[in-house]
Amino acid sequence: MTDVDDVYSSFIANIVFNAFFCYTAIMMNIITIHAIRKTSSLPQPLKTLLLSLAISDLGVGLLCQPLYIALLVMLLVPNVGNSVTFIPLYDLVAQLLSYASFFGVTALTVDRFLAIHLHLRYQELVTHKRVVAVVISIWVFSAILSFLMLNFHYGWLSVNMVAVYAVFASIEVSCLITCAFLYYKIYFAVRHHRNQIHALQVQDAQNGEMANASRLRKSAIGTFYVYLVFLACYIPTNCLYFATLIISVPSTTVGFLARYATTLVFLNSSLNPLIYCWKMRHIRHAVMDILQKILPSHN
Repeated sequence: MTDVDDVYSSFIANIVFNAFFCYTAIMMNIITIHAIRKTSSLPQPLKTLLLSLAISDLGVGLLCQPLYIALLVMLLVPNVGNSVTFIPLYDLVAQLLSYASFFGVTALTVDRFLAIHLHLRYQELVTHKRVVAVVISIWVFSAILSFLMLNFHYGWLSVNMVAVYAVFASIEVSCLITCAFLYYKIYFAVRHHRNQIHALQVQDAQNGEMANASRLRKSAIGTFYVYLVFLACYIPTNCLYFATLIISVPSTTVGFLARYATTLVFLNSSLNPLIYCWKMRHIRHAVMDILQKILPSHN
């Protein structure tokens, strides 16, 4: 059980954290979006999926975190605003961007799996138009899910909430298990392909194959880190939610932990650009070029 001072401190701490990470999410994702667009060496399908994920991360900084800060202020200071009517707006935006990020990470995983397993057929089957259609479908499906969840949660539609949450949870768990399985397959496919390359006798073919395999391996590793960080940021919220369903937890404790868990979810939007720069060399070079043009020269 937390006392009044702890509850007050948690409000203040989360307001400060989100104010800071709101700025980092906006600035870093704007630069990242520009860098991804400038990076011509990235495959077009991968570039499109990364742009979609970066846009959802930018939306978190532009919309979710300011709305969350305003909501915390309303709950902390009485008579500042009507939090009852404000909460549905925040929930709708937060769920929309959360689902868009969730399915975006899943699409990245599937794309890297296909790139490694299809080899030369990848460019034939995974075209830019098809990936754009997938991205549009992700955003439309995310909007539908967030709208339905909002209606179910606030009782605007009469349904069995346990069944609704079970359906939504099964969708999320299925995507997470699929991603884990695909990265397991990617690991063994990359290792097998690397062993085949080392066995090649023709040097020119070996060099070409090794360069292509290395590029695919690095992009797969980069998206794998995106997946891991996504898990680390989102799992605490889901664990807290399921814990409240299974066991009886005091409401003050739930609220105390939920505030930090929500901030951790939003932190994911500031971490993804760092992963792109760390694990994707071409994006890192594009970001450095942009920063050199933006920052004043000290020569």
